[in-house]
Formats: sequence, C-alpha cells, structure tokens
Amino acid sequence: MLSRVLSCILNGLDGSITEVEVDISNGLPALNIVGLPDMAVKESKERVRSAIKNSGLEFPMKRITINLAPANTKKEGTHFDLPMALGILQASGQIENTDIEKFAFIGELSLNGSLNRVTGALPLVIALRNQGIKKIILPKWNAEEAAMIEDIEIYPFDSLIDIIKYFQGNFVVVPYKSNQKSSNQVISSYDIDFGDVVGQEMVKRAFQIAAAGGHNILMIGPPGSGKTMLARRFPTILPDMTYEEKLEVTKIYSVAGELSNQASLVKERPFRSPHHTISSVALVGGGRKPKPGEVSLAHYGVLFLDELPEFQRSVLEILRQPMEDEFVTISRVNTTLTYPSKFILVASMNPCPCGHYGDSLHQCTCSPMQIKKYLSKISGPLLDRIDMHIEVFPVKYDELTKEKTWKTSTQMKLDVDKARKIQLERYKKCNILFNSQLSPQLMKKYCKIGSEEKRLLEDAFHKLGLSARAYNRIIKLSRTIADLENSPQILVPHIAEAIQYRNLDRKFWDV
Repeated sequence: MLSRVLSCILNGLDGSITEVEVDISNGLPALNIVGLPDMAVKESKERVRSAIKNSGLEFPMKRITINLAPANTKKEGTHFDLPMALGILQASGQIENTDIEKFAFIGELSLNGSLNRVTGALPLVIALRNQGIKKIILPKWNAEEAAMIEDIEIYPFDSLIDIIKYFQGNFVVVPYKSNQKSSNQVISSYDIDFGDVVGQEMVKRAFQIAAAGGHNILMIGPPGSGKTMLARRFPTILPDMTYEEKLEVTKIYSVAGELSNQASLVKERPFRSPHHTISSVALVGGGRKPKPGEVSLAHYGVLFLDELPEFQRSVLEILRQPMEDEFVTISRVNTTLTYPSKFILVASMNPCPCGHYGDSLHQCTCSPMQIKKYLSKISGPLLDRIDMHIEVFPVKYDELTKEKTWKTSTQMKLDVDKARKIQLERYKKCNILFNSQLSPQLMKKYCKIGSEEKRLLEDAFHKLGLSARAYNRIIKLSRTIADLENSPQILVPHIAEAIQYRNLDRKFWDV
C-alpha cells in the first residue's frame, strides 16, 4: 500500500514542501530511504522502528521503501522522523483517517515514541505557511516558537501514540495560541547601564551617534580605560526591536539551534562577543551542514570584537563583504545559502602591544617596529568600513571620586529614538532604515551641504589623506549628528564633529 505525508526541508532560512512517500510491499523485511537523505535521516529508520514498537503499534515486517520528494534535493535533519513513522502506519492500515492529508508534520522521535524538540522549527513553519499549508503537527517543545506565525494552526503533541489517537478520534487537541504575538512591548531586562560608567563623556557621545545612525565604531585606548565596559552597554541605548525584526532574528537562532527552551522569541537586540581565536567559518558561517555564523547571529544587533589586532588577519578580512552587503553567501558543492548580517560592529584595541603608547601615566615599552607591526594587522580597507575611530583615555582619579550622577542609558536612548524616528520617516520610501545604509544616490538627495561645509571637507580630505569611502562616511556621520540636533541641514559644527571621529585617518600613529 502507498501513503503520502507532508513535511518540509530547509535551505538556509527558506524552505520548501517535502513529500514523504511510503510504499509497503511483500518481500524480505527491509526499510530503505531514498531521495538524497543525509546521515541523520538514514539513522532515523532505527528511531522510527523502535518508536512504533514501543508505542504499542505494529511495525510491518515487509519491504518498506520511503522516498523523500523531490528526490534531487539533499534532505537534512531529524524532523523527518515523525512524517516517516506516520507514513508507515498509514501505509500499513493502522491510520485510516484521510484528514492526515491536510496536515504537515515536523518532529524527532525518541525510542519510546515521545517527541523531541527540533531545530529550525520557526523557519520550517513559515515556509509551510507561505506554500499554503494551514495545519501543522509538531512537538510541544516547539509550540510557542511556531505559534508566533499568523494564519496557521499549530497542534502540539507529546508522543506518537497521542497523534494516532487524535486521528482515530480518541484524543482532543485544540490549536495552540501564543500569548506573545500581541505583546510587542518590551520590558528591558538589562542589568547594566551607561550611568555606571564614570567619565568618558566623549566616548558616550560617540556611542550615541553610532546607535542613532547604525554606524560601526572602533575604540583605541590603554588597558583598563573602560573599552569593554562601554561596549557591553551599547545595546542598552539601541532602539527597541520591531516584531518583524524579532521574528527574523528568532529564525536565525532557531536554525542555529541557539534558541533556549524558555525563549520562543528573541526580544532584545543580540550582542555577540566571539573570542579572538575564532575561525573564519565560525565567524561568517559554514561547515559541512552550513549554519549561521557570528555575523548572522548578531543580525539587527551588535558584533563586538575585543582586542581587534589579536584576531587572525584572514578572519578580519572576511568581515569586509558582510559589513558592506549586509548578508553572507555560503557556497558548498550541493547548495548555496544566504544569511542576513545587518549588525553594528563595535571593536576595541590597544595602541600598541603593551597598551601604553601615548599614555601620559605609563611608559610604553614597545619598539617602533613592534608598534607598526601591531597596527598593521588591521588593513586599510577594513578601517575604511568602520565609521568612527575613538580614543579612550584612562579615567582620572578626580573623576572616580567625584560624587556625580552620570547620564544614564534611558536618557541617551531618548535622543537615539528621536533621531531614528526622523530617519524612518525620511527613508520610508527608500528601503533603508538609517543613515549608515545611505547609497551614493541617496546621499546626493538627503545629505546636501553648503559652500562653507564643502571647504571644511576639502581641507580635511587633503590634510588627512582621506579615501573616497572615508569621505562618504564623514558625510553620513554628519547627517546623523544633525538628526540628533534635530537640524534639517548639515552644518559646519556637524561636519567638524564627524571629522573628530576619524582618528586613524590623522596618521597620529606614525612612530
């Protein structure tokens, strides 16, 4: 007898319907799976056999052939366990309810017949919804995650036997409803605040500009000056995520298997801080079964690279493409996947190997050759893609002991939200969100400057030896500073301040 059960296959964050066809015929007992299954799918035959037997059902001792169609696409993942088991039971006559054709099935089986959580449930459900499927059965552990999607009915189950009883009419399950879809209000759970940081007002101002315009930022300063402390507080002043942004980030974390059992939706902007020993594959994604890397896990959030020169140069150079294009393409023999990577890069570094070059309080012990070698680990093209280069100086004793209330994250965020609102209104027909995404054509339209401002830019271009990219970065920064000041025009003070945030263009590192 022949049966047909619907499931889904993922290709990056996108998916397509897979038909699980099961044929049972007379012959020597065997179970064969065809249709380009990977090792996890091939191993499912043992899980399926044990799950059916331990659920008190009969596993047919005949020749069983399972085809995963379309057969020319590689099938990966353990979520095919459930549709294969149901296909066998339907083909052997143990399920006769024709309503099974109205459902799609996702689930990994334990040997005792219970359903385990699967990775990538959210993008699987979205793909099925987009292709007209209205009802999905999956493990209860994925219910909250999957119920984020509108216009689809989610039926969560604990075990295979409960699903059989449901189709036999002996078990009642109603579609699961999430109470989070309508809750778009975020109560911040940050236990850190910019108000904790003593002094460093110039650096805080730079972070506020970076948050308002989505600009990348690099901090240069000696050890103990507060670079890491400042970076970790950066997400506290970023605008709240929209529901669409939360859903897109959650899809990435679901595919990567980093969605915790307690969290069904990523509600706060990601903050990723990989160690400097990270490989290029871990940073941008890849592997035998391509998974999202750190640049994609930081999507709509912050990627913090502490001690930037300690990263391998080859790893850093890979960042250039995702920073520019805002997506990563991973090519393999059998597939090509694309993951989004719209992140704000925050990096920190010492001015030299010992960390005290230019420090008025400590003597540098590095030779000029050591300093040049250290700084040369970061290429010019990568520096060009970082909008802001900020010096972080050690905090003085008087500031540490001063009883003063410093500007808090909440106060800084208010100005950031106002500037972002201006940009969203300005670019609502341009398919961009903030100033750092401005194309040359849009810059001509929205970043017009007067003759006095042009003269200042010309002087800076020649004296600092700016590249064309650095010139554009300064104009974009000026546009953000003007937005923070609620100024419709870019004025001389805005450009002058933007130039101050390009410290590495001034070549003050020459030794």
